[in-house]
Amino acid sequence: MEKRYLALDLGGTKLMIGEVEGSGHIVRSKQYPTGYCSQEEAMRIVIASLDDYLKDGYTDGVCPEAMGVGLIGRIDCRRGEWLQIDTSRDIVVPMAQILSERYSLPCFIDNDVKSATRAEMSWGCGRDTSNFVYINIGTGIAAGAVVDGRIVRGAHYDAGEVGYMISNVGAASDMERENIENVASGHGFDLQARRLIGRYPNTCISLPSNGRIDVRSIYEGYLKGDALCRYLVVQAAEAIATLFTNMIRAFDPECIVVGGGIVADGMMLALVEQLVQPNNKRFLSMGVVATRLDPRYAGLLGAAAVAMDGIGKKNDK
Repeated sequence: MEKRYLALDLGGTKLMIGEVEGSGHIVRSKQYPTGYCSQEEAMRIVIASLDDYLKDGYTDGVCPEAMGVGLIGRIDCRRGEWLQIDTSRDIVVPMAQILSERYSLPCFIDNDVKSATRAEMSWGCGRDTSNFVYINIGTGIAAGAVVDGRIVRGAHYDAGEVGYMISNVGAASDMERENIENVASGHGFDLQARRLIGRYPNTCISLPSNGRIDVRSIYEGYLKGDALCRYLVVQAAEAIATLFTNMIRAFDPECIVVGGGIVADGMMLALVEQLVQPNNKRFLSMGVVATRLDPRYAGLLGAAAVAMDGIGKKNDK
């Protein structure tokens, strides 16, 4: 029987738990709400959710080889420690040890985007190349760069926070600069729409009083010729094109793989590709491609890939 892995995809609003085979087939999965404010609270939610998921045992009675967790924030994957969610929430939580001891499984953890990058290595475009960059463009923007088959992590496990790269796109004035995430992510579209909507009284979009604007409504307005929507989409495309160019020049990849809700429908990706200069992408032999992985389960597959890689390395020692 094919080996299985227990996978947890922990985000800010939901936790998905599932059992995944080595082929990438998801045997079973279940989703739980989160909405936590601290790492301690998140751990309580994870344990309560796992207890619920496992109350009737593993599917078909097949015990997983290992557990993998993909989660937001900065992770020391070698020590299995969750270092921080963000700069205001940063205590060291020995997450892998806690879960391993409680559930009697080897446990391995990693950042969510780096986990998705590992899923690309196991089942996506990374099977065809050892040099690629995975970029997730959703609520925020982050990347996983793979060079010679290894994910770049950095001295403090903070490599890949490319949304903070500075661009002159979206600046409030010629003297200011805006980071790419503040222009081209879900958060950025909302930020820019609120900053600019007063200049476009006839726009078809409206700003919600609670939560962020749905980017799909901006895309719909763009296709209808709404002036504000066209401005927002074009400046986002310019910012993403700048990001792609930076990644190409920094890492010399054969491929850029893109995931996340902002590029899910293909329209944004097509606009961006037109803006990247041919000279900058001449060595990008496999081009810019949307992830082949199902976006609904990319995080879960990433967590399973973390478990596979972790137990594989442990068994090789």
